[in-house]
Amino acid sequence: MSTDRRTFLKASAIASAALGLDVLPRLASAESAWSKPSPRVARAAKPLDILILGGTGFTGPEQVEYAIARGHKVTLINRNKTRPDFFKGRVDQLIGDLNGDMSALHGLRFDVVIDNPTTAPAWVRNAAQYLAGNTNHYIFISTISAYASDKNVWADETDPTHAMPTGLDPYVDMNTLRPEDRGRYYGPLKAYSEKEVEKHYSGLNTIIRPGLIVGPLDRSDRFTYWPYRIDKGGDVLAPGTSTDPVQIIDSRDLAEWTIRMAENRTLGTFNATGPVKPLTMAELLYGIKAVTIAGAQFTWVPADFLHEQKISPWRHMPVWVPDGPNNAAFSRRSIAKALAAGLTFRPLAVTAKDTLDWNATRPATELEALAEGKVAGISAQRETEVLAAWKAKQAATK
Repeated sequence: MSTDRRTFLKASAIASAALGLDVLPRLASAESAWSKPSPRVARAAKPLDILILGGTGFTGPEQVEYAIARGHKVTLINRNKTRPDFFKGRVDQLIGDLNGDMSALHGLRFDVVIDNPTTAPAWVRNAAQYLAGNTNHYIFISTISAYASDKNVWADETDPTHAMPTGLDPYVDMNTLRPEDRGRYYGPLKAYSEKEVEKHYSGLNTIIRPGLIVGPLDRSDRFTYWPYRIDKGGDVLAPGTSTDPVQIIDSRDLAEWTIRMAENRTLGTFNATGPVKPLTMAELLYGIKAVTIAGAQFTWVPADFLHEQKISPWRHMPVWVPDGPNNAAFSRRSIAKALAAGLTFRPLAVTAKDTLDWNATRPATELEALAEGKVAGISAQRETEVLAAWKAKQAATK
């Protein structure tokens, strides 16, 4: 795994934890529409009693809406601080804190538990004191960052995961960790959380390891930057080479597949990213351009020159990591097992268009941060500077 990517993953993990658990205001009515599935969703053959830990962050609302549409009973347990009472009257709401008091679960039983927000083994153990023995199926949403290496091309779920770093208590109270350490240890803590799931729910668990999750409701801007930037038109800085591989998954595809995995009681460990066929950076960018009318043009700038300009993969050029031996599997994870288990994907054009439409509903402060590259991407001024420097270098060598 490259240093640049690892650094941004750390920052993203910190931001995602905040976005998913704490600080987002209640969704505006215009935005709430993005968490509602197609009205053509068929009812499940057998309704389930589903408990979702979290449920109001990024993928959670998509899970809730799809589960309800399929006829399932849904209960949420969270601190009710992110989008408070967002599903009021439609789900049972319990108040609990994975890093604290989860006693609201005492005496309750559920067919399925879906654990979205856990980032620490202690959180699994904390919930398990009430849930172990009281569910038939535990689904844990992990991450491909749990893998120890990105060197094995098309590596499957047997690829080794991170060991717990020496000196770090696997059951550390997350409140005692500095924000930067939460990001630094994100992958190892997720990997060890998987082991904690295996311990408490042996023989009845599903581990899902998503890649980069994209689409409406994602405030990390790790994908949103590209539809936003391409829709502005003009000369767009395209990183690396056109053939550099990328993998992404729409949050709605992940959420809906998770519910179907619950319905089918599919057990095991699965990589969850996409699409079905390998995707290149050029296909991603031109696919996004196809849903815009701004007439953007792409100038491809090599990775080594971007490095000279202090433009980092993943952080400043979201989604992209240069192809190479240390990043070979980051965008080339095998998803054969997930495909066999029914994972499907909507077209890139749908994801891009819906992300653009949702982005237009965001508060002005968030749009300003996106324009300035404060979370991911770069500002228009910095892009212009780098493109000018690259073109000057090209001209000087002719």
